[in-house]
Amino acid sequence: MSINEHQINRYSRHLMLDDIGESGQEKLLSSHVLVVGLGGLGCPVALYLAAAGIGRLSLVDGDIVEESNLQRQVLYSMHDCGRLKVESARIALKGLNPEVEVVTYPEDISHAVLSTGFDVVVDCTDNLAARHLMNRYCFEQKVPMVSGSAICWEGQITTFDFENHRTPCFNCIVDQKMPEPLLVCGSNGVVGPVLGTMGSCQATAVLRLLLGFCRQHGELQRYDGKRGQWMNLQFTARSSCEVCGIN
Repeated sequence: MSINEHQINRYSRHLMLDDIGESGQEKLLSSHVLVVGLGGLGCPVALYLAAAGIGRLSLVDGDIVEESNLQRQVLYSMHDCGRLKVESARIALKGLNPEVEVVTYPEDISHAVLSTGFDVVVDCTDNLAARHLMNRYCFEQKVPMVSGSAICWEGQITTFDFENHRTPCFNCIVDQKMPEPLLVCGSNGVVGPVLGTMGSCQATAVLRLLLGFCRQHGELQRYDGKRGQWMNLQFTARSSCEVCGIN
């Protein structure tokens, strides 16, 4: 795929960067990214990936837009209330960048959706079972996964680069036998810009993966929005892990 005159203007700020340039933008234009969950994380992820020129975006979410979402889910407006999130998101993203192909799945994530094949999977869910499903699939198929979460004033992001390296997986951090966490946005609250910060970081991580540089392994980045501080935590693969461990 070669860049046309219109795209040279549209993506000019990318083309100015030596480590992106035309060849890098061409990679983005030919990429396929899956975004699972179109809440407070998935909204900024989808917006920035569409703006960046990701050629094909697949969106998974079975929920409808509610007024209480609007405090943090920046893809939607009042007139979207009652509509499927994936459909409202598709309209907004096509309005932002008509060249991006947007595929929608108004359902929960499943093996059937995952088996479509993607260059990167972005985990923006608040469902532990869904995360473990994506983690196992991505590990087995060697597809990179970028996972994010946020609650109250805090957020975290981890990149699992299964493509070229043997890295720890999500199950190494949170064993699938553990119960669902008690802290969820619906009952504990969350600051909207914290979700925006983490979602923007997830989108940046996706671009790093697609462009093939600055890959991270075994690192959990935590953000404290109340103090404005970041902390990087290292973790290693568990030999007893049921997904990636050596038995």
